[in-house]
This record gives sequence, structure tokens and C-alpha cells, in this order.
Amino acid sequence: MGNIIVLSFVYLIGIILLLAFNEINYRRFKLKGEITRKFAHFTATLATVPFPYIFPSHWYVLVLALLFFAALFITQYSKQLKSIHDIQRKSVGSYLLPLSIYVTFLIANLMENKFIYILPMLILAVCDPMAAILGMNLKTYNGRIKLFGRKLDKTWLGSGAFFATSLIISLIALYFHWELFNLKTFWLALTIAVVSTLAELISWRGSDNLTIPLSVVLILVLFI
Repeated sequence: MGNIIVLSFVYLIGIILLLAFNEINYRRFKLKGEITRKFAHFTATLATVPFPYIFPSHWYVLVLALLFFAALFITQYSKQLKSIHDIQRKSVGSYLLPLSIYVTFLIANLMENKFIYILPMLILAVCDPMAAILGMNLKTYNGRIKLFGRKLDKTWLGSGAFFATSLIISLIALYFHWELFNLKTFWLALTIAVVSTLAELISWRGSDNLTIPLSVVLILVLFI
């Protein structure tokens, strides 16, 4: 138990250093808040992927998630940490990220299947920033998607990038999980990519930080 507490502090310090590094780059290079925010999203979420191999109980993850949530809340309302909060759109995504990590970990922990946590976090860490950065910065031939006659705040290139990276990550992860590549591996990876892309597509104000991993969890619970 002592080692786990030490590792929890290591993770906590690591997140603090990451946020500090992100803030320094934001101020020094005058980067857009969207860029530094996505960098923090990518690195922080990716750093949680080993959680099932480190923490035997969801309570450790809950404490870390609550601390992270509190830090985000305090810094937003004290107008600090602009590398995370300096965005033009309204978003609750930063608050939903720690919730998403905890809920996904809890489900995987209860089902005693580490993979149910690992794959959703990989997709959330990589695909979401990829879609956002490409969607926001490449404007040529990149119109907004219409659904039932209504324009969504998503672009064809962004959603296409999300689908492609989700499919590739799912194929690789499933191959290493089963140590086998067959038709089932392909159709399950394809299903995960389609469902997670749809979850990202219909989400708004940062709710995709929760809907993306939970949509992947649902598919894994049903088909693995």
C-alpha cells in the first residue's frame, strides 16, 4: 500500500509539472489556448493508461480525479492556468476528463478487465486532439458537417481524422490483446471506430471527454 501511495504522489507531481510546463510554453511562445489545452489533454490522458497496472482499487483513482477537478475549478475562477482555460468557446471538457478517467477505470476494475480501461483512454488521448487540431486549423475543403439539416460544430476533416486514428488504434490494441488478427478483430475495431466517431460528432461543449470513452466501453463490454 505504501508503494501505491508513493506512486499516487508521483502522478500528482507529474500532472502539476505538466501543467506548469504547458503554462510556461503558453506564455513564452504566445500559443493559442486551444493548442496548449489539447497538448495537456493528450499528455495527461496518455499518462493514465497504465493505471490498471498500478492501482488495485478505484479509490486511488477517485482521489486523484477529485484533486485534479478541484485544481481546474480553482484555477478557472481565479483566472489562472490560461493555457487550459483561455478558449473562446464554452466547454466543460476539462471538468469531465477526470470524471471520465475515474468512471472508465471503475467499470474496468469491476469487470476485472484492464483492456476495458486502456483502449478507451488511448482513443480519447490521441483521436480527440487529432480531430480538434486538424478540424480547427485546416480550412480548405473542410466544411462543417450537417446532420438532419443542422450544421454541427464539427468538420469533415476533423471527424475523418478521428475515425481513421480510432480504427488504427483499435486494430493494433485488439491485435495485441488477442494476439490474433482475424475478421472479428477487424469488425470490432471498425465498430469501435464508427461508434466513437459518432459519439464525438454529436457531443457538445466538451462532453466528448465523457461520451467517447463510455461509447468504447459499451462496445467492449458487449463484444469482448
